Amino acid sequence: MNQGEARLVLNTVLAILALVALRLIAAAVTPITFDEAYYWMWSKHLAGGYYDHPPMVAVVIRFGTLIAGDTEFGVRLVSILLALPMSWAVYEATSILFGGRRVAASAAIFLNVTLLAAVGTLIVTPDAPLLVASSFLLLALAKVLQTGRGAWWLVVGVAAGCALLSKYTALFFGPAILIWLIVVPKLRRWLISPWLYLGGLVALALFAPVILWNAEHHWVSFIKQMGRARIEDFRPAFIAELIPTQIAFATPLVWILGAMGLYALFRRRAGALPARVLVNVMFWTIVAYFGWHALHARVEANWFAPVYPAFAIAAAVAAHLVAWEPRQQRLVDFCRRWAMPGGVVMFVLLVVQADTGWLSGYRRDATVRSIGVGWRETAREIEAVRARVGATCVLAPDYGTTGWLAFSLPKGTCVAQQSQRIRWVNMPEPEPAKLAGKLLYVDEVRPDRRPFLKEMFARVERVGEATRKRGPLLIETYALDLLEGAKDGVFDRSPPPEMQ
Repeated sequence: MNQGEARLVLNTVLAILALVALRLIAAAVTPITFDEAYYWMWSKHLAGGYYDHPPMVAVVIRFGTLIAGDTEFGVRLVSILLALPMSWAVYEATSILFGGRRVAASAAIFLNVTLLAAVGTLIVTPDAPLLVASSFLLLALAKVLQTGRGAWWLVVGVAAGCALLSKYTALFFGPAILIWLIVVPKLRRWLISPWLYLGGLVALALFAPVILWNAEHHWVSFIKQMGRARIEDFRPAFIAELIPTQIAFATPLVWILGAMGLYALFRRRAGALPARVLVNVMFWTIVAYFGWHALHARVEANWFAPVYPAFAIAAAVAAHLVAWEPRQQRLVDFCRRWAMPGGVVMFVLLVVQADTGWLSGYRRDATVRSIGVGWRETAREIEAVRARVGATCVLAPDYGTTGWLAFSLPKGTCVAQQSQRIRWVNMPEPEPAKLAGKLLYVDEVRPDRRPFLKEMFARVERVGEATRKRGPLLIETYALDLLEGAKDGVFDRSPPPEMQ
């Protein structure tokens, strides 16, 4: 490595460390989301699977809280730090596939400045460990290509297994790898090699706890997630949401480079055939499915997380390896120069808006429902009412409110979701004595709730209200109902919709 390359690597490392440090600061000041609070409750009772997802997100949170406690920072710590090995994996994979440290450095930085990676590792969801595992899967496949050694298929299996433990979307990596091996003539020999199938067995072994958990719970998680593929109506309007949301999540400048890079790879303007095909199949296999999915249902922007390592590599290819026409080259140079500053500005503005509402003049936006701004104050109001009426347990109708209550109320407070008990099968139920006394039911003010409660309890009395605010904006008002005399048990134990 010459002096110029050493300086490039050092600058790349410092840039990524700075981005990670910025996320750590944001993690400490941004209130927890309802999904994070829900997964935090999972982390207290680790299991082979859960109703919604495989267990990796719970493991990530568990490690973080062991280090930094049950705080927003603790919940997010390990997820954010995983960006460091993720960046190394993308750097190494790009260097192997396309050669040169400059293109590798750009790929690592481009991935880190996307909102999907920045927010996706700050806000801990299953997409965070999936993004990391996807990066290592790309690296392991690049090593197979570079070395020709079958043992690297075992590493592919480990990466694929970790991806499967993160989110079921990783199942698409199987057909993507198969297409790669079939399309590239010199790789077809692996189709009859035992190493390929040994790697598959490694992935299956790592995924086995999820299979066993599902087998013990009527395959409910598989049915829930695989059922999303079923088309019940045709609503192509959702297609129109895909491109704008992905431009935002990739950040506009990285998205432009990524789109140009994919075009250049398709037109064979950079890289050898195996590298071009690998980037394309790792991107288009999943994109094609979600494009089809959007014909009948909404596709959330974060669902595209596993394609982002390949997309960042394509962006780096466009930035450094393609000979563009002068006008296109000026656009590429502009995007390359301003991608990192632009991504940082977008991230900071998003965090400021989510935490304060300043940028919208305190008006309601998409962040107020999911990010728990104001919940500490709301929890204090709820706790005061609970103590006043002598309630021994606090109930909520949905997992989000349950998670927020459990995270924000004093430690040891009995908190439970009154319905959808399948979400909590890995956790011990509240002690019977706590359910036998007075109960406090917390829900948004809704006229349809009280008749429902009166069917289940002999006494239903409104004993207070609690509000959640972001600055002067009233986000929600919660009704606090005192419940006594359960007629047929406290919990609604109806089977989940997937099992009905």
